[in-house]
Amino acid sequence: MSACAPTRTRHRPRLRSPKRSHRPHSPPPGGGGRRPRFGLRIAGADLSASITVFLIAVPMSLGLAVAINAPLEAGLVAAAVGGIVAGLLGGSALQVSGPSAGLTVVTAGLIQVYGWRTTCAITVCAGLLQIVLGSLRTARGALAVSPAIVHGTLAGIGVAIALAQLHIVLGGMPQSSALDNALALPGQFARVGPAAPLIGALTIAVLVGWPRLPGRTGRALRKIPAALASVVLATAVAALAAPGIARVDLPSWSSHALPEMPQGPVLGLITAVFTVMLVASLESLLSAVAVDKMGADRPGTTGKRADLDRELRGQGIANAVSGLIGGLPVSGGAVRGTANVRAGATGRASTVLHGVWVLLAAGLLVTVLEWIPLAALAALVMMVGIQMVNFAHIRNVHKHREFLVYAATVCGVVLLGVLQGVVLGIAVAVGVALHRLARTRIICTEEESGLHRVRARGQLTFLAVPQLSRTLAHIPQGAHVVVELDGSFMDHAAYETLQHWQESHTAQGGRVEVTGRAGGRIAEPATGAHTCCRPWTPWRNHHCDDHRPEQRHRSRQLASGVSSFQRNTAPLVREELARLAREGQRPTQLFLTCSDSRLVTSMITSSGPGDLFTVRNVGNLVPMPGEEASDDSVAAAIEYAVDVLRVESITVCGHSGCGAMQALLNASPDAPMTPLRRWLRHGLPSLERMRSRHYSWARISGRLPTDAVEQLCITNVVQQLEHLRAHEAVAKRLAEGTLQLHGMYFHVGEAQAYLLTDAHDHEVEGIFAQVAPA
Repeated sequence: MSACAPTRTRHRPRLRSPKRSHRPHSPPPGGGGRRPRFGLRIAGADLSASITVFLIAVPMSLGLAVAINAPLEAGLVAAAVGGIVAGLLGGSALQVSGPSAGLTVVTAGLIQVYGWRTTCAITVCAGLLQIVLGSLRTARGALAVSPAIVHGTLAGIGVAIALAQLHIVLGGMPQSSALDNALALPGQFARVGPAAPLIGALTIAVLVGWPRLPGRTGRALRKIPAALASVVLATAVAALAAPGIARVDLPSWSSHALPEMPQGPVLGLITAVFTVMLVASLESLLSAVAVDKMGADRPGTTGKRADLDRELRGQGIANAVSGLIGGLPVSGGAVRGTANVRAGATGRASTVLHGVWVLLAAGLLVTVLEWIPLAALAALVMMVGIQMVNFAHIRNVHKHREFLVYAATVCGVVLLGVLQGVVLGIAVAVGVALHRLARTRIICTEEESGLHRVRARGQLTFLAVPQLSRTLAHIPQGAHVVVELDGSFMDHAAYETLQHWQESHTAQGGRVEVTGRAGGRIAEPATGAHTCCRPWTPWRNHHCDDHRPEQRHRSRQLASGVSSFQRNTAPLVREELARLAREGQRPTQLFLTCSDSRLVTSMITSSGPGDLFTVRNVGNLVPMPGEEASDDSVAAAIEYAVDVLRVESITVCGHSGCGAMQALLNASPDAPMTPLRRWLRHGLPSLERMRSRHYSWARISGRLPTDAVEQLCITNVVQQLEHLRAHEAVAKRLAEGTLQLHGMYFHVGEAQAYLLTDAHDHEVEGIFAQVAPA
């Protein structure tokens, strides 16, 4: 894939979002400029974000320590080390590390088998192994594991966590395995006491309901993390109504246990080290990628992609340090990282500061922490386990026909153990892949004109060679044959079989045409068309026929792209375009969107030639009638689409990280009037609308916009829909009931589209619903 890496970037400084800025001497607000590798610049946003993450980390760290029957102070040690050490040395500026939820089941088993001090030594060895693997630059390779296996592993661990913590919520003690916990539940329900379940239920109710508090008071209260609010309220109620309930017991730091030389079977210890390393690394790397995507379109952040190899080394050092001073295993956490991003963090200062606050709390707030009921912490961790079973991941793996792999991994983790579950998932994934490779359909049909059409559906490997040979053998000599290859891979055995048959058939007077991935010819797999270059991929960033892009002259790029179209795409669309040329265009929709090069309308709407009448401009703006100021192009397109083409709907589509909206926010009243500024004045009503309203009305699939740019991008869509209604042709068709208006927001970093639920209802104005995969 290295040949397909981007080689240059166009410079549009006025519309560029801050994360792509190439002006190191003018850092964006909040510390986004270049800094020394270990330097910290503490902004106000980082300070407030660190406090938010600290308030989440303390109860979660204590809860995870309770869940695995480890010393409670070990959870605080891991949180402090994860924040300070991994925050300084890791490769993700916004990720927050701490006690690993994914390792809860593994660590609990290690403590039961080897004891706490040997478990600390295993953590140290796992950290050293992470450092070695990070130095060997293997981090990207770890992400090559099937997502179905990774998400299945995390889901299985989540099920095991939830089953174990349910026993504590019910007032009992968990068993040694997930299966034993499930079998012991009926007996636990029979002897349940009232205090612990009620405190646990209160904690869960607050956790679920806190983010949904309505009204202005609710908006103010929602600034307090739900995890902290639930534990504080549960602690207060327990102090008044259940003074005898089991609570946190933090022993003296003078009795804190440190690691010892590992004791036990060598093979078992090696397996334990490898398991801790594997789960901690996968959890950290996946979390780093997720947090990286969340912060990608945020102005004011560092703007750098996570260095996964450095992140792996940083996690390894953190684990080594945590184990040496008696802490739990450390990994990056999606919950803490997400909270950090949403709280407005701009760099690694918030992560490090949160670790400092945890360290201070561990020394100064022991008396306060000992008031927390164990049932409240167990309920908190149980909800973390439930959230690890992500239904969006289940839908995705089902859509990609990998649910069998996912289910096998979940069952293996729950019934057998984490490492055994991963091995079972890999085995099932290999079996599914081999089944798909062997499941190639090759059919031959004869048309009335005498043309023989051979269709190969699936991957052409050596497993399909017997079927391919039999099909080709039945074609009469001298016939005209079209071979359609509908697969992304052809190995050497299939290539030679097809090549030799083509040469023989041509020598006997026949004619052979090959279409599909090979682009009208049979090509050696090693030198054939690169499937990484999809039609919607920016051709200017790809040089699949030259691994030295600096030697490729720029003037050849356009010609190369056109040549590729003529060779690969034109044969597939020629018939449809010929029909459209005869019948004329009849689009059903006017699609008005931004000129941003990352927005490919045909891709995000799955449309083809003749489907969309598209208008693109900077900021997807619709000037009000009478305010065009000599630029009638948008109004002319609207009139033509509505009155002449008779489109049935109009969609205004905004997107994340819009440079035009950023320019509106940052516009200086003293700046000279340029063509760009004159055009952007059509967006001023959107800016005024955003500033005159409370931001609570804007929702994206239930969440608030992440920053002012996203708020303006969404507001702009709603405002431009109102501008559309002011156009006479649109108003007339709306009155007739023959035209519909739609608002759409596309998040570039998430590759996710959101649709405005109702552009006319001001009670739900600005609520965008996620378009889920079918």
